Parts: sequence; structure tokens; C-alpha cells
Amino acid sequence: MKTQVEEINRNIYDFKNDDNYEYKIKKGLTPEIIEEISKQKGDPDWMREFRLKALEVYNKLEMPTWGPDISELNMDEIATYVKPKTTLSNSWEDVPEDIKSTFDKLGIPEAEKTSLAGVGAQYDSEVVYHSMKEDLIKQGVIYTDMETAVRDYPDIVKKHFMKCVPVSDHKFAALHGAVWSGGSFVYVPKGVKVDIPLQSYFRLNSPESGQFEHTLIIVEEGASLHFIEGCSAPKYNKVNLHAGCVELYVKDNAYLRYSTIENWSKNMLNLNTKKAIVGKNAKMDWVSGSFGSKISMLYPMSILNGEGSRTEFTGISFAGGGQNLDNGFKVVHNAPNTSSVVNAKSISKNGGKCTYRSLVKISSNAPHSKSSVSCESLMLDDMSISDTIPTNDIETDDVEFSHEAKIGKISDKTIFYLMSRGLSEEDAKAMIVRGFAYPISKELPVEYAVEMNRLINLELEGAIG
Repeated sequence: MKTQVEEINRNIYDFKNDDNYEYKIKKGLTPEIIEEISKQKGDPDWMREFRLKALEVYNKLEMPTWGPDISELNMDEIATYVKPKTTLSNSWEDVPEDIKSTFDKLGIPEAEKTSLAGVGAQYDSEVVYHSMKEDLIKQGVIYTDMETAVRDYPDIVKKHFMKCVPVSDHKFAALHGAVWSGGSFVYVPKGVKVDIPLQSYFRLNSPESGQFEHTLIIVEEGASLHFIEGCSAPKYNKVNLHAGCVELYVKDNAYLRYSTIENWSKNMLNLNTKKAIVGKNAKMDWVSGSFGSKISMLYPMSILNGEGSRTEFTGISFAGGGQNLDNGFKVVHNAPNTSSVVNAKSISKNGGKCTYRSLVKISSNAPHSKSSVSCESLMLDDMSISDTIPTNDIETDDVEFSHEAKIGKISDKTIFYLMSRGLSEEDAKAMIVRGFAYPISKELPVEYAVEMNRLINLELEGAIG
């Protein structure tokens, strides 16, 4: 009986355009390079100074040594800013053909036409396309690229920018603060319900470069939003780096659902940082799929600062040969009657490694809080690795807390049973994997975005067996 599952076919995502850019900054990290990025971006003085201070912090902080080996990363070989040959447009027809065809292949325009309230598309270091439905604009919703937000809404940006994720958080947060470019800014006014999702898509095309988009979302009191993010890049032989930053502010009685699928290529180091601050009786939902990259270190975090605040994390990782996906979730309960639910799954095959690394902290001032963590791993062969590394810091007895972890292989008995019912071995394995992934995949907004439909089918269905 075969024990292997075919390697994922990424051809639809590995297509690449010529590295045809208007401007690509020289490789490395120096104050002069940071000054040049700031000049290219047209930064106000306060942002230029912020970048330079972040570089100073970056140079002082040590590289993380507790996770996957990222010693192959050499910032002297990474271009931190690549400007494509286009300007920001709100008309799809005005986007250059090579860039437009990239997003056409990924299904972005179709998704916008059918069921998205707004779309932003970033290519390398710049947002190249942005649009939003008129009725949201009339309600005061702001959805734009970060550079426009820095210029047009400086008071809101200054109050929130890298306050949730300070540059002192870790070395790559500091790097991000110095070289960030592109990304999305969303502001939902008090009481406004955005019923249809907004989506941003990030595509890295240029080799030996980095993408450092910054996403800042503020959902004011009593408001609600569903935000979808997708990422991909073609495969090159040299290392590419993704060190984006996502800052989410969910004010009192507000709701935010943040869905993301990261499908970077297998030469990508994905060192992303995502964090949310959640207010009184507010709820923050994370839905996360991690399918690409050579190495991933990604641990979204909810800080439950308001009494009665809640968070839920639903995530899946899929590691094939040569991939080391070190993912997880962090939650801090800082107020009474807060709750968190974590449901994480991973699939590894062909020698891939999946690690679930988590933190649950319930502080002494958070009595009557509840936290439930479930982590399940499925290994499809004898070569793959799966680890669970939880950290649970409970400072009060007056809580309900549970942590459950399961690691296992596909059962030969189950395969035999399904084959006895008429399925081929390949179909039997695919059914088992789909069944394992279903609790996660059903939460992903596949009904909204063609691109996400393709990703789920490609990774979990059509290419398996």
C-alpha cells in the first residue's frame, strides 16, 4: 500500500513576470537606504524619523534562536523596496497588463465583481489598485493604502501606528518599522456594520527582495467588519523575505473577523507579526491558513483588555518537503469574564515539519475567564515531523482552562475500510485529509473569493492522492 501523497502542484502560483520595475533600492540596511525609501515614499518628517529610530532598535536586537533556523537570511542580499512600473489606480483597466494578468490569474477581479465590498492589490512594494463600494464611503468607512492614510489621516495613523506592535517587540518588528511599504488602512466608524467583506491581496514578484506591508484596521465602538487577506509569490532559487505587520483595534462592543491565506513560495521566509487589542464585550475572530513558504514563524495574538471580550482562532498549516512551518496563537486575558477558543490543525508530508507554538496568559485581574485550546496534527508518512509547544501562564485559580493535543498518522484501517466501500486508495486518502481539514476550511470565506476557492481546492483536494 502506498504511503505517499503527491506533492502539491503550485504552478498556478509559481508563474512569474519579468523583474520589470521602475525602481529597486540597493540591497542591505543602512540609514542611507532608509532615508532613500522614505524619500521615494514621500514620507512626512515624523514617519522618516520613525523609520530611522526603528533601524536603531533593529540593530540592537538579537535574532530569535528558539524557533526554526533562519541563519540563511542575509539582509545584505535583500532589496527592501521595489517600485513597480505603475501608479495607484482605482480603475482596473488602468493597471499595466503584466500586473493585471497576474491578478486575473489569481481571480482577484472576479472576486471583487461578485461579492467583495472593496479590494486592494499590492504588487511588490506598492499598492497598485484600490476600490470600494460607494455606499460604504457614504457611511464614513475609510479603506485605502497605508501611504495615503499617512498623508490624509495623520492623526488617526499617529495614534495607532505600531502602538499595538511596538518596534521593540522583536527584531523583525523593528525591521518592519524601518522599511515598511504598502499595506491597507481600514477605519470603520462607530456603529457601522460592513456586511460584505473587504479584501487585500499581496503579490511578491521580484527575486531577492522583501515585502513589508503594514495593515492597520480600526473598528470603532459597536461597528463590525470582515477583512480577507491573501498572499502569494513565485518560486525563485534565492531567499525572499516577508515581514509584514498587522495591527487590529477592536473597540468596545465591536466585531472583527480577520481571514487570511498565506501561500508564499518555498524560497520565502515568512516572519510576519499580527496582533489585536480587544475592548469591552468586543469579539475578535481569526481564520488562518498557512500553506506556503520555506520557513514560517507566525503567531497571531489577541490582547483581551476589556471585560467580557472574546477571541476565537481557527487555523490550519500544511507543510510539504523542505518546509518548516512554526505557527501558533497567543492570547492574553487582561480583564474579568474574558474568553478564548483556539482550534489549530496541521498536516505534514514528504518530510515537512509543522510546529504549533502557543501562549495562553490569564492574568491575576482576569477572574471568571475561560480558555479552550485544541491542537490536532496529521502526518501523512513516516518522514514528517509534528510538534506541539504550548506555554500556559495562569495567574488566578478562578478560571476554566483546557488544553488538548493530538498527533497521529492516517490509519491504514480507515483507508482499507474506505477502499472496501469502492474508493480508490488516492480518493480514500483525499477524503480523510478533507475530513480532517473540514472544520477549518468551512470557516474560510471560500464563498467570497475565487482565489481562496482555488487555494483550498489546490492544497486540500485536487492535488492530494
